[in-house]
Amino acid sequence: MTEGHRPLAGKRVLELGTMIAAPFATHILAQLGAEVIKIEPPAGDTTRALVRGGPSGTIVAYSHSKQAICLDLTTSGGKEVFLRLAATADVVIHNLAPSAARKLGITADDCLAVNPAIVHVHIKGYTHGPQADDLMTNPIAEAATGAMDDHRVDDRPTRFGPSYHDQFAGTYAVIRVLSTMLDPNASEADRRIEIGLYETGLHLAARDLAGMQLKTQLLGRLEKEGGGEFSMPGYGSYLSSDGRWIYLLILTDTHWAKLTKALEMPEDGNAEYAKLRDRKKARNVVETAIREAVALHTFEDLEARLRAAGLGFNEVMPLERVLEKPQARQPGKLRDVDFRGLKFEVPEFPGAREVAANLPPPEIGEHTESLLDELGYDAAAIEHLLSSGAARAYQPGDFAWAPVREKG
Repeated sequence: MTEGHRPLAGKRVLELGTMIAAPFATHILAQLGAEVIKIEPPAGDTTRALVRGGPSGTIVAYSHSKQAICLDLTTSGGKEVFLRLAATADVVIHNLAPSAARKLGITADDCLAVNPAIVHVHIKGYTHGPQADDLMTNPIAEAATGAMDDHRVDDRPTRFGPSYHDQFAGTYAVIRVLSTMLDPNASEADRRIEIGLYETGLHLAARDLAGMQLKTQLLGRLEKEGGGEFSMPGYGSYLSSDGRWIYLLILTDTHWAKLTKALEMPEDGNAEYAKLRDRKKARNVVETAIREAVALHTFEDLEARLRAAGLGFNEVMPLERVLEKPQARQPGKLRDVDFRGLKFEVPEFPGAREVAANLPPPEIGEHTESLLDELGYDAAAIEHLLSSGAARAYQPGDFAWAPVREKG
């Protein structure tokens, strides 16, 4: 996507987001060219204070290229500014609790009253149903939809590391927004979009839920398998002789044959394990054989052998080395972001061939005064909004990182 071809250029999106789901959705829309205005309360988005009292990586990664205005929506003045902004916008996206949305006056009814053409997106815990007002977070979505039951550490159901359900919910929100924009006959009901973390989790689990039902009906009893690495020997991580983890992709019988040959394993050509169903039955034996074979080689030797054999694999990369790989450093894949004198390389929205110009992540309320001016407030009105606390402009030192103390 080039600077001259930004499909959402000219579209204004309002974000009232906290943590990940809504900010991730608007991040994608910003990458597609939309003007995104991040609206925050005086306390700021939660991610503004997660690292030593200051912004976390979420702000750096998902709020660059946005503007920021700080409003107290519990005040009449703050509400008035929001409604003026809503009247100028094409989309509003938020992930506040349903009760908070009603209290602050940012529901679909509130926004459509001032802008009948607006697309209103509420990313929430649950959509319509008996739990519509219940609260949910990413790990609760994992727990509620089966994902966590299959992800155990020391046999204790445990959340995944990244907040995938939040990010998928944000992505689904973008899909709904774009499909609504593309529909010339979209009704008001179509423009009232709700995305639930619970329903997102259900959709992500659809394959596993269908597979469980299939086996239950075919076998006449409940039978569950874990994910791929639990059910397919050779689809998992193994330790090389020099202490580096490598993840192997051994899905098919052809993969297995290539692996045993490439690593000169005693099982090469052994018909006893040639078929996946037989390897599954002897899973412990096969896993031990692979583990022992991998442990005989350095990582570089494994890499050469596996690549020559045409097998899929990758080192299990620690975060600090991920961006060192030549594949990550190809044009269009990383964006340089400057923030508070620090420099970051942030992965770009997939599919870009080059990186468009961007703004650094905004400080809280950084664009409050300029946006109020654009909305038609004169200098006296702006001063009144600021002095009354209905709006707030950035003050140096807001959400500063605490200094690191030297150990001694």
